[in-house]
Formats: sequence, C-alpha cells, structure tokens
Amino acid sequence: MKIKLSSVALLVLVIISSAFIAPVLKPVTYKVDVEKSSLTWTGKKLTGSHNGTIDLLSGSLQFDGKKLAGGNFVINMTTIKDADKSANLEKHLKADDFFGVDKFPTTTFVIKKITAGTGNIVNVTGDLTIKDVTNSITFPALIAWNADGSVSATADKITIDRTKYGIKFRSKGMFPDIGDKMIYDDFDLSIKLIATK
Repeated sequence: MKIKLSSVALLVLVIISSAFIAPVLKPVTYKVDVEKSSLTWTGKKLTGSHNGTIDLLSGSLQFDGKKLAGGNFVINMTTIKDADKSANLEKHLKADDFFGVDKFPTTTFVIKKITAGTGNIVNVTGDLTIKDVTNSITFPALIAWNADGSVSATADKITIDRTKYGIKFRSKGMFPDIGDKMIYDDFDLSIKLIATK
C-alpha cells in the first residue's frame, strides 16, 4: 500500500511541476523582402576603387521574441552591377578570375551564432559560401522594428578577404611584385534586410 501511495504522490508531483514549466516556443520566421532589401559592394585597388550593387535572391530571419535567433540569405551573383555602369568591369567580376557566376551563380550566408552588442546592435557570426568555399565571418548588425510590423537588419560594413575563397586576381598578398596593378584582398559589403512575417 505504501508503494502505491508513493507512486501516486510522485505522479501528482510530476503533473504539478510540468504545469509550471514555461513551454519552449519555436522562433518565428520572417521572410526577407528582396525588393525592399539592398546589398552594395566596394572593392579597392591601389589607384582607386569601384562600387555597385548585387540583388538578393531570398532570405529569412528567425526571432525569439524581439531577439534575432538565426537566419540566412542568398545572393544572386549574376546581378553584379557597377555604379559607373562599366560593362567591362561587370563582365570581369562575373568571370572566373573573380566570382565565376556561370558555375557559381549564388553566394550564401547562414547565421550560426549571435551575441549581444550595445543597444540594438548584435554581433552575427555565420558561414559565408562563395564559389563553393565556406568560411566563418563575424560582423555587427543593427536590428530595428518598424511601425508596419516588419524588421530591419542592417550591417554597414562586412569585410571579406577574397583570397580565402580562391579569388587571387592581382592580389598583393599572392603576387607581391604586382606593383600599381594590385587589387586589395579585402572587399566590403553593406547589407540591409527588410523582413516580414
């Protein structure tokens, strides 16, 4: 009889305890609006610089309440544009010397870790894949909730070392004797994602 009472008491205790455990909520997914979002690039050489845009193909952001919990985006590399409308530069950037867009039409980024920064700024770490080569990068991003219920995630400067992705054309690091024809290994991306439920 004591064993039965102990079993019943234990069962009641488990039921009562589980009633006070908060349910684990799954992060809410927001879809990136590629028409409202933007991505710009800047590349520098010894004698100047170039900049332009690239279109986003898709993306999503996951939120746990108001906190960024994960996400990803895909870049359509075939849409590389030069701000000065240089057809030759655009063709070269799409060629095998650089991004080889015929073989590698997309670049992807997948969030792996988020740490708190100051205010609405978070530090985002994730895997960036260019030309089927993946490296981890970290950058600060500003998260802002908009009046219409959408959310903005903005990273003003994401610095990427192109040589880590096999892009070595006129690299000073790879070819020290290149002289004034050198192109800096690092290029910068600036991205603004607008996402809605």
